[in-house]
Amino acid sequence: MKLQPTPIKGLYVAETSAFQDARGGFARLFCARDLEKAFQGRQIVQSNHSMTAQQGALRGLHFQHPPHAEMKMVRCIKGRVWDIAVDLRRGSDTFLQHFAMELTPENAAMMVIPEGCAHGFQTLEPDSHMLYLHTAFYAPESEGGIRHDDPRLGIRWPLPVTDIRSEER
Repeated sequence: MKLQPTPIKGLYVAETSAFQDARGGFARLFCARDLEKAFQGRQIVQSNHSMTAQQGALRGLHFQHPPHAEMKMVRCIKGRVWDIAVDLRRGSDTFLQHFAMELTPENAAMMVIPEGCAHGFQTLEPDSHMLYLHTAFYAPESEGGIRHDDPRLGIRWPLPVTDIRSEER
């Protein structure tokens, strides 16, 4: 597992290798030792799985406010998604900038998103599944979101948005 930095400080792409043979495949989904540069002593306390049925559906852009801010790691385990993180840290050199990439089981990439960044994704094909690893427990009272079409962000979604979930309106 290799950590690749992005233009947003603290946001990484973890590249992994999936192995295939006649029996099937194998991929390491998480390794604390390989991710220590990003983790800096944080621990995974919760994992979640989401399934999105419709192509073009959008989930996000969501985050947790302090004191329940979380680092999260996201990986597509079935289907294809366009994954995005938005820097919401006031005073950051990349405030309101975003980083996006396609996640698939085949590219075996995982986005490592620091506290203070919103996260969302759009499904590029139906029946897409995401695995989430979190460094803080879900706290509904600390939940936050920003609109996917906020003009300050300038996000160009790859497909027309067919359904929206989990965003502040």
